Amino acid sequence: MIYKSIADKLRLRLNSSDYSVGNPLPGEKILALEFGVARMTIRKAVELLIEWGLVERRHGSGTYVLKKDIYQQTTNLTGMVEVMMTQGKTVISKVLAFEVIPAPPAIASQLRIPVDTQVHFSRRIRYVDGKPLMLEDSYMPVKLFRTLSLAHLEGSKFDYIEKECGITISGNYESLAPILADKQLAMSMNLEERTPMLCITSLSYSDSGEFLNYSVMFRNARDYQVDYHLRRLHPENPLTQSEAQ
Repeated sequence: MIYKSIADKLRLRLNSSDYSVGNPLPGEKILALEFGVARMTIRKAVELLIEWGLVERRHGSGTYVLKKDIYQQTTNLTGMVEVMMTQGKTVISKVLAFEVIPAPPAIASQLRIPVDTQVHFSRRIRYVDGKPLMLEDSYMPVKLFRTLSLAHLEGSKFDYIEKECGITISGNYESLAPILADKQLAMSMNLEERTPMLCITSLSYSDSGEFLNYSVMFRNARDYQVDYHLRRLHPENPLTQSEAQ
């Protein structure tokens, strides 16, 4: 339906950096002109935003942003837990699998290690404020992380790598692709089958050039947004280009 499509577009807009909590939405008349629909259609779209808990109507005043969905603006490499905590959100990781396996060829190639080298495999679901946000499959070389435990995976891998292992994470290679959730993924994430999701592959490396972690992550694209601010490198101003996990 048209009003649902407009609601989704407004949802993305209020989650952008153009809006802050407490900012007013444009009036129904302005939005109706923008989208070329009747004011009643805009009203139904806004009612959906209210139902989602993102905006509130104030009698005689207008409609205001009540809260944002999970939102990340990226200017540098920052762990998910670090980002969410700065927004006052609660992050819980539920570990579904954790074992040592021989690295299959595809994983060994990513981590630049021999095939069948021992790696930690983990699968976990990350919840933010009680909502499943991401399912992550992760591979980490055992030789670098012999003390990795279930407790570490229930917290922040970044903290474990840098604070406990004393390894400096220097950067991250990342690739993003849109997918539709299959039956198993939808069930794990408590979503409808064929819900749009973002598949992200992530490869982190240390300041000594070792590859530390390869992850395949499936994020709920409807409730999660990332803005990238990337700075162009110039010979006379050698700033570090932004990368993100």
